[in-house]
Amino acid sequence: MSNWQQTALGELQTHVRRAVAVPPQGSRPSMVGWQQLTLGDLLTRVRRKVAVEDGVTYPAVSVQMYGRGLGEKEPFIGGISKYTTLNSVRENDVVLRTITAFEAPAGVARAEHDGTHVSGVFITYEVDRRALPEFLRLYFQTPVFWDEMQNRASGTVLRRKTISDASFSSIPITLPPLPVQQQIVGIISAVDDQIAAVDSEASTARRLLNMVLAEHFTAVEGERHRIVDLCSHVVGGVWGKPEGEGEVDRLALGPRIYTPNTSDFVTDGSPVRSFTTKQAATRTVQEQDIILERSGGSPEQPVGRVAIAGPGLEPCVPTDFQRLMRVDPEKALPRYVFWRLRHDWASGLTHNYSRRTTGITNLSVKEYIAREIPVPSSEEQAGLVERAEAVDALIVTLRAEAASLRRVRASLLSGLLDRTIDIESAELGV
Repeated sequence: MSNWQQTALGELQTHVRRAVAVPPQGSRPSMVGWQQLTLGDLLTRVRRKVAVEDGVTYPAVSVQMYGRGLGEKEPFIGGISKYTTLNSVRENDVVLRTITAFEAPAGVARAEHDGTHVSGVFITYEVDRRALPEFLRLYFQTPVFWDEMQNRASGTVLRRKTISDASFSSIPITLPPLPVQQQIVGIISAVDDQIAAVDSEASTARRLLNMVLAEHFTAVEGERHRIVDLCSHVVGGVWGKPEGEGEVDRLALGPRIYTPNTSDFVTDGSPVRSFTTKQAATRTVQEQDIILERSGGSPEQPVGRVAIAGPGLEPCVPTDFQRLMRVDPEKALPRYVFWRLRHDWASGLTHNYSRRTTGITNLSVKEYIAREIPVPSSEEQAGLVERAEAVDALIVTLRAEAASLRRVRASLLSGLLDRTIDIESAELGV
């Protein structure tokens, strides 16, 4: 590995990381100062009407589901957008999306959202001084609030269920005193900082992985072979309808590639379906098989993602949107070919072999795998695999750590708000 790679790997190590743990539960803190209120007691509806003028662009925001906050959306343009009036958003406003209310779409505007606009399907509120906007932001992230929103949503069609101002305002909330709100916000912010730090490390590791691959495949030399000629078996997936007569095997339909930046994949939990024994024999995924996604990409993210089967995979077959590639180990190391294809996808090369029709991007697999690539010695192949998978293992570890921290955060937040976790203990635990 080159010097810059060694340095980058070293920089990824977190030398000091604060411990985050769920404090002991069960001893309820004092009830003094906690109030049983409704959101209507704390929120005042505000209408800041803006008349839309032709040719003027109005920055816009939307509200994401389950308390994930406000997000950008395409701006409104006077004369093109259908709206003649909009509502202006200010920092610390609570913004409610009244449609698809079962998704609990309520959030708090941050500084970067000040001066943006929403349409008439949104309601904006100013927050009473008894509540910190950041505390309400956390409350909107709790399952208790989500359940209240779902219970108050009205309508017969799920995707069109709405919530009224009155129903939203009637949602109960247990409000602690302002100093306690500040403590809770501080505790959760400390955990959020840790999550952000781990996510940043994972992003750095992904960039390093791409550099390792690019450095190798830019300079690699060796006898050239078509990718298809390195394979003993290339076959498309199926929809699960048996073809012809005979015994039927039942296998899971999949796999879905949930982790495109790592090597392994998992089945997607699809129902087990029926296949003929012939289909099962040719399409059942085996260890070291490569699954190539041929369809479903976007212009920003080209098709051609790949995954390689590790040991102990649940028996499954690829879908019709995928191709199963079985590399002949006498011709090349399967994991070396995998990382070659992984680099093609990460570098955007697969875009050159893609066609977009009827809104769907498809990879011309036949053309793509007919491409010649240099195949170095088995020792060089093994060296690249070792370097790439060392970084890949780090990515997997960091993702697992971030997922664990998010679970801790969810448990900690719920416990602090329902007072089953003592605030003093929580502060010691982060």
